[in-house]
Amino acid sequence: MRSKPLSPTSTPSSLAELRAIMARLRDPQIGCLWDIDQTFETIAPYTIEEAYEVADAIERKDLAALKDELGDLQLQVVYHARMAEELGAFTLDDVIAAICDKMIRRHPHVFGDTQESPGWEALKASERDVHDDKSALAGVALALPALKRAEKVQRRAARVGFDWPDISGPRAKIDEEMVEIEAAESFEEKAAELGDLLFSVVNYARHLGVDAEAALRDATARFEGRFRKVETMADEPLSDLNIEQLEALWQKAKTAG
Repeated sequence: MRSKPLSPTSTPSSLAELRAIMARLRDPQIGCLWDIDQTFETIAPYTIEEAYEVADAIERKDLAALKDELGDLQLQVVYHARMAEELGAFTLDDVIAAICDKMIRRHPHVFGDTQESPGWEALKASERDVHDDKSALAGVALALPALKRAEKVQRRAARVGFDWPDISGPRAKIDEEMVEIEAAESFEEKAAELGDLLFSVVNYARHLGVDAEAALRDATARFEGRFRKVETMADEPLSDLNIEQLEALWQKAKTAG
C-alpha cells in the first residue's frame, strides 16, 4: 500500500518525519529517480563531506550554519539506515538503539554501579575483543583523513610499547626519510619514501603533543590568507611576476599579518 503523500506545506520537525521523507524519496513508484539509484558507496562521499562541513561551521563559530549542517549530516544517517532497511539488514531504530546501548556501556560510572570509568580507550578495546581482528590496530577507520589515521595508528601501536622512548627518535627518522627520498630513483620509490616522510612527521608531531591534522589545516589557512593579500598587493597578474617579485610580495604579506 502506497504511503500517504506528505503535504508540500508541512514543516517536518522530527526524526520520524525525516524518516518518512526519505522513505518517500526512495519509493520505487513515486520517489526521486536520483535518490532511488543511490547506494551506500555513492552516498558515502556525501556523508564524509557533510561531516567536514559541520566541523567547518564549528571552526567559524557560525551556529546558524551549524544548525543547517547538522541537519544535512542527520540526513546522511537516515539515508544509510533507509537503504539498510530496504535490504532487511537493520533500521534507523536499530541504529539509535545500538548507539544508546554503546553510550550506556561506555559510561559505567554514570549509568552503572562503578565510581570511576576504566577509560574510554580501554572500554573500546574491550569491545574490539569480541571481533575476529585481535590486532591492537583493529578498528581504525580507513576513511579517516590520512594524517589523522596515521596518528591514530601510531597511538594504538604506542599503547603496546611500540614507540620511540623520546622525541629524538622520530626527529632523526625525518632526516633518514629525507635522505631516502633523495636517493630514490623511480617515481614509485619517491612516492613511497615521501609517504614514509609524512608518516614520520606525524609521529614527530605526536611526540610534540601537536595534532598534525589541525596544524596542517591552520598552515593552509595561513597560506590562503597571505596568498590573497599578495593578490591584492600586486599591481599586475601574479603570472606576470618573476620569483623575486613574488617573494617580495610574500614577505610583505607575512609582515602585514
